[in-house]
Amino acid sequence: MILRPGDTKEIPRDFVKVVVDVEQGILSAVCELHSDCADEMVENGSSWKNLWGANVYADEGKIDFVSLINIRPAEGNRSMEIEIPAVRSQVEKIIKQILSV
Repeated sequence: MILRPGDTKEIPRDFVKVVVDVEQGILSAVCELHSDCADEMVENGSSWKNLWGANVYADEGKIDFVSLINIRPAEGNRSMEIEIPAVRSQVEKIIKQILSV
């Protein structure tokens, strides 16, 4: 499910996988795998280069910036965790704005 700022759709509050499009400021949530969310985003016009994965524990107010889709050695991100401060900050901002974490 793709969510934009201002959307009021309910998502699980205990744990949810999300993929954020840092260019468009939107996210896809409630997919089995981060790659499923990313595929949904690409099908709806997002570019892979702008997509980053995370896990959200809304009840705890916690964001875990880990996903296989984040491994991008050519862009300087060599692990599953988002290591690029500017990208991590953008992802966090979009998640907090849309999911009220």
